[in-house]
Amino acid sequence: MADIEPVLADLGAEGDALDALVADLDDAGWATPTPAEGWTIAHQVAHLAWTDQASILAATDGPGFQAELERAIASINTYVDDAAEQGSKTPPAELLTSWRAGRRALGDALRAVPDGTKLPWFGPPMSATSMATARLMETWAHTQDVADALGAEHVIGNRIRHVAHIGARTRDFAYMTNGRTTPTEEFRVELTAPDGSLWTWGPEDAVQRVTGPALDFCLLVTQRRNRADLALVAEGPDANEWLDIAQAFAGPPGSGRESER
Repeated sequence: MADIEPVLADLGAEGDALDALVADLDDAGWATPTPAEGWTIAHQVAHLAWTDQASILAATDGPGFQAELERAIASINTYVDDAAEQGSKTPPAELLTSWRAGRRALGDALRAVPDGTKLPWFGPPMSATSMATARLMETWAHTQDVADALGAEHVIGNRIRHVAHIGARTRDFAYMTNGRTTPTEEFRVELTAPDGSLWTWGPEDAVQRVTGPALDFCLLVTQRRNRADLALVAEGPDANEWLDIAQAFAGPPGSGRESER
């Protein structure tokens, strides 16, 4: 199994970035609407706190997580929103304390998972390292929502490589969840990192290709920006189709965001 510690370090740093945005907000600040329709900042943090707890359950109590999964399937269209709504009603100071404790507990739980163990999830089962990567992806996406809501800077560093990696590796999942036929050939993804280096996935000679800034790719696969507003280039009809449905997160297809143009 890949070393989990670097991923947990980056997950911690992304959690700290969001913490810095919300720690000093008053009650009115926590009630600020975010780009996710119907979600305030409190909803965003409550969702992360809830998902961290679900991840801990997956890592420590398989039957308990299976029961949670069955509840999710029974109310698949409202499950995530219902959990966020319930959590958003928690007093902000209490919610912040709970989220912080959950972040620490999640790291401990994932470190304790034996090598080779696959953890259940709402999407495909994954290793502890992949679970940490998924938590970083989601934390990064919701931090972006909060930063957008507050008109604040979301500092972008090379830890978004984890987000890009999930985006590239979930191509087939995006096709499946959208009810489309998965291409048989691999794609090439070439992204320019925040530090100017090049990140790549897939065979160098692939005909179907996606190129552009890593940040734009991450914003696309987390559906935080509309494709029309991003500097991503698709070469080949299959690659072009993928950018219209790309989704790095588990669950039903997202509705995405309206173009800012």
